[in-house]
Amino acid sequence: MSVVTLLSAVSGTVFLISDHRHGSTVAISDSFTGYGAGSVSAALSAIPEARLDTSAYRRKSPAEANGFQAHAEEVEAQAKAELKAKAKADAEKKAKAVAERRAVATRQEASRSARRNPQALARIMAADRGWGAGEFSCLKALWTKESGWNYRAMNPSSGAYGIAQALPGSKMASAGSDWRTNPATQIKWGLDYIDDRYGTPCGAWGHSQSSGWY
Repeated sequence: MSVVTLLSAVSGTVFLISDHRHGSTVAISDSFTGYGAGSVSAALSAIPEARLDTSAYRRKSPAEANGFQAHAEEVEAQAKAELKAKAKADAEKKAKAVAERRAVATRQEASRSARRNPQALARIMAADRGWGAGEFSCLKALWTKESGWNYRAMNPSSGAYGIAQALPGSKMASAGSDWRTNPATQIKWGLDYIDDRYGTPCGAWGHSQSSGWY
C-alpha cells in the first residue's frame, strides 16, 4: 500500500503529493484552486490503495511551493523520458525479431529452391561470411565460367564436378554426404575452398582470369 502526503502551497492553489514508497512527487493545481485540504483528501481517497498522511500537512511559502513544483516537473519529465526510452527499445527489439524471422524464412525458401536457383542461396551464404555485393559479383562470374551453376556439371576431361567444379568431386563429401545432388552442400564446400585458398571470391576470380583455373 502506498502512502501519500499532502502538502499545500499558499492560497491552496498548488498541492503536492509525495509517494514515500517510490520517492516520487506529483503536483495538483488549478482544478483544486479554492478548495480546502478536506476536498483534496476526499479526492485522494478515490485513488486505489492510497492512504493520506496528514501529519506532514502544512502551508508552504511561495518559494517552497515553486521548489516542490519544479521537483515534481523534473520527476515527471524523467518518468516520461524513461517510458519513451523503453518504448523505443521495445520497438527496436520487435523490429529485430521480425527481421530475423524474415531472414530465416528467406534462407529456408532459398534452400528449398536451390536446385532451381542456386545463386540465391549462394548470395545468402556468401553474405554470412561478410562478402557483400561486390564479392558475390566475382563469385557469380567465377562459377558461371566453371559450371554455369549446374550442380550436376562434370568436366569430361578432368572429372571436376558440381557448381564449384571440385576435383575430384568426392572432396565435397567433407561438406556433406549428399554432395552429388545438393547444391547447398556444393556451395558450402566451394565457399570454404575459396576462403581457405584465396581469401575472397574476387581473389579466386582474379586468379582464374590470369591462369584459366582456380
